[in-house]
Amino acid sequence: MAKTSFAEKLKNLFGKHNAQDEDFFDDLMDAMIEGDIGAKTAMEIVDALQKKCREEKISGQEKIVAALKELLLPYVHSVELPIEPGKVNVFMVLGVNGVGKTTSVAKIGKMFSDKNINVVMSASDTFRAAAVDQLDMHGERLGIRVVKHQMGSDPSAVVFDACSACEAAGGGLVLADTAGRLHNKENLVNELKKIDRVAKSKASEGCYKKLLVVDSTTGQNALRQAEVFNEAVGVDAIVLTKYDSTAKGGCIISIGKELNIPVAFVCTGEKYPDISLLNPEKYLDEFLEG
Repeated sequence: MAKTSFAEKLKNLFGKHNAQDEDFFDDLMDAMIEGDIGAKTAMEIVDALQKKCREEKISGQEKIVAALKELLLPYVHSVELPIEPGKVNVFMVLGVNGVGKTTSVAKIGKMFSDKNINVVMSASDTFRAAAVDQLDMHGERLGIRVVKHQMGSDPSAVVFDACSACEAAGGGLVLADTAGRLHNKENLVNELKKIDRVAKSKASEGCYKKLLVVDSTTGQNALRQAEVFNEAVGVDAIVLTKYDSTAKGGCIISIGKELNIPVAFVCTGEKYPDISLLNPEKYLDEFLEG
C-alpha cells in the first residue's frame, strides 16, 4: 500500500480539526515526524507556527500552510556546483549501499558531459563487484571514461589515477563512486578519509566537493547517515534520490536545519535525464500541497 504523503495528511488535518485547536498542532507534529522531519525539528517548527498563528491572528488552511512554508523555507537550501574549465574538479560521491549512488554518479556524469565537460568516472568502490560493473556499463552507454582497478585494490589509488587522467586531458570533472558499508563503520571511515586526502591533493584549488546521496524514502535514517558522513569527511551537498511528489522527502528539511547542508541535485526516476537542481519553493509546494 502506498504511503500517504505529508500533503495529504495536512489536508486531512484541516478537515478534521479547527485549525486553532491544540489537537491540530499535536497532530501536525505527528504528521511531520511521519513525513520524515525529525522529532526535534518538527517540535520546534510546530511551536513556532503555533506562536506565529496566535500572535498574527492567522487562520484558515491557505494562510496556515503559507505560514508553515515560510518557516520551513530557511532550512531547504539549494546549491549549484560550477565546474572550473581547464582545472581538475572532483566530486567525491558518498552514501550507504542501496541509495542509488552509482546511478547518481552516472546521471551527474551525463549532465556535465552534455555541457561538453570532460568527465572521468572513478570506480572507487573496489569491494563490491556489482558497483564496478554497474559503473562500467553506465560509462559504455554514455561514452564516459571509467577508471577502475582490480577488485579489492586501494580505492584511493583509483581516485589518484582518475584525477591524473583528467589532468592529462586538460581538466574536467572526476566523479568518484565510493563504498558505503556502514556496518563496518570504522574501516569505511578510515577508507573515506584516505580517499578524501588523495582527492583534495589532486583537485585544483577550490574545485573539490563531497556529495552525499540520500534516498528520500528512507526517512529519518537519512539524517543519521548525513551525521555519520559529515563527521567522517564533511559533506558539501546532498543528492536526493527516489524523489517524486508522493515521496515524503522531509529528510532534507532536518538535514538543512540540523547540519546546514544544502541540496545540489534531486533525482526523480531511473533514466539518465531524471536529475535536476533543487528548487526550494517548488519542493516545499509539493511537500505541503502535493
